[in-house]
Amino acid sequence: MELLELFGFICALIIGISLGLIGGGGSILAVPVLAYLFSFDERIATSYSLFIVGMSALIGGLKQHFKGYVDWKTAIIFGLPAIVGVSLVRHFLVPILPDELFHIGTFIFTRRMGMFGLFAILMFPAAFSMLKQQKVTTLEKKETVSYNYPLILIEGLLVGGITGLIGAGGGFLIIPALVILANIEMKVAIGTSLVIIAFKSLLGFFIGDATKMEIDWEFLFTFTGIAIVGIYIGSYLSNFIDGGKLKKAFGYFIFIMALFIFYMEFLLN
Repeated sequence: MELLELFGFICALIIGISLGLIGGGGSILAVPVLAYLFSFDERIATSYSLFIVGMSALIGGLKQHFKGYVDWKTAIIFGLPAIVGVSLVRHFLVPILPDELFHIGTFIFTRRMGMFGLFAILMFPAAFSMLKQQKVTTLEKKETVSYNYPLILIEGLLVGGITGLIGAGGGFLIIPALVILANIEMKVAIGTSLVIIAFKSLLGFFIGDATKMEIDWEFLFTFTGIAIVGIYIGSYLSNFIDGGKLKKAFGYFIFIMALFIFYMEFLLN
């Protein structure tokens, strides 16, 4: 095993630990780890990330379910269009994207630049969501949860499509949408978002990628298994470590990673 690959598996453990400590966001590092430490191309890196993100979110979502913080009706209503969006993008759009999207003079804008560039751009709002002080005060329980179905359909398709392109869960997009469009409280929105991320990522992977490309299952199960072990380690450590401060530090780290991706894809080449 090469040194970079060994470091990559250590990063898988760190991703899991961060998820266990701060409850989300750590899986956004899966794509850069797969791309730069294991040298997977953009299609495989985003595909494998869907599986890793989905399994990690499934563990987190089940934990939130047992705490009573998952609204399953909302998860289904929002999740179905998201599943459609990610599956369509992975099954139809990604396979037909050409290696070279366009060129201006001697500058060639490649598919890799497009997918990783979008990923890096969306890392900034993800980092902001971690730096922002979230108000977790419990709201008065509402008699009924109302749904804005047209906007939920559009938002679900959009988030699913973005997930399909960049291989990340998009919790920073889903949580505010659930609060605004479904009128549910923050803690329930966070738990419900994990369930939505799990199902749209896993179904997007199996419908869109597992049927169309050769998957290195041994690697994928090994990486994901290490990340899941990390989740349980992080959950244990969360009893002793201030998750709020760690979340802010991780937000700054995501900023750095976004700039690193821009450097690697647009400046180095």
